[in-house]
Amino acid sequence: MGPLLLFPMNLSLAYFYFPQPLYWLLFAFTFLFAMYAQMRVSRAYSKNSQIPSRGGLTGRDAAEAVMSQAGITDVEIDETEGHLTDHYDPLNKRLVLSSENYHGTSLAAIGVAAHEAGHAIQHKVGYQMLSFRMALVPATQIVSKTLPFLFIGSIFLFGGISGTLLDILIICYAVITLFQLVTLPVEFDASRRAKVQLATLGILDRDEMPGVNETLNAAALTYLAAFVGALLQLMYFISRRR
Repeated sequence: MGPLLLFPMNLSLAYFYFPQPLYWLLFAFTFLFAMYAQMRVSRAYSKNSQIPSRGGLTGRDAAEAVMSQAGITDVEIDETEGHLTDHYDPLNKRLVLSSENYHGTSLAAIGVAAHEAGHAIQHKVGYQMLSFRMALVPATQIVSKTLPFLFIGSIFLFGGISGTLLDILIICYAVITLFQLVTLPVEFDASRRAKVQLATLGILDRDEMPGVNETLNAAALTYLAAFVGALLQLMYFISRRR
């Protein structure tokens, strides 16, 4: 799953700087969509974290089994604090699970852990979209840190957004939108791999899979919300440039 990007502040800052009706319309749509996605994932995770798996395996056990089946023996599984802070670190080959999923035996914990193991499988087989996203990470991080300063500067230094500053913003949001677009197939594919492995290895029974599907599908909606927000922002600035 990775750290969930529900409604990034650097994407929403601009909405508060410009009073145009279109901006507020975009803000309302993006905000509502993001809140809906967050509600879905919170509800699905909360529900399925209360349903223990029959096999009694922990999330760590499930992740280890999925990776072992794929021939992965060089990925470390670590525990971290926080809620849904689970992620796979391809640079250091670390699969990091939040404490509730590391020790948990629920359908939600096993689903999330298997999803992160799906990313490890992507890394091992050289899944191109994962490699593409990894290549975009440095540029995306720089852009995300730069955007707030650009908006603040547009008010106090440049007297508004136009000309070169507008072009820079378009480039920044193009990078973010591309990153969010590439994230979609990466996350969907990781979930697909997780579901296949859980069923193939017999970690969960067939009638337990709907709980995993519900949890992972709800999580995927948050990435879709992030992409839609970035795309609408990019389209708005492009429309202003034209």
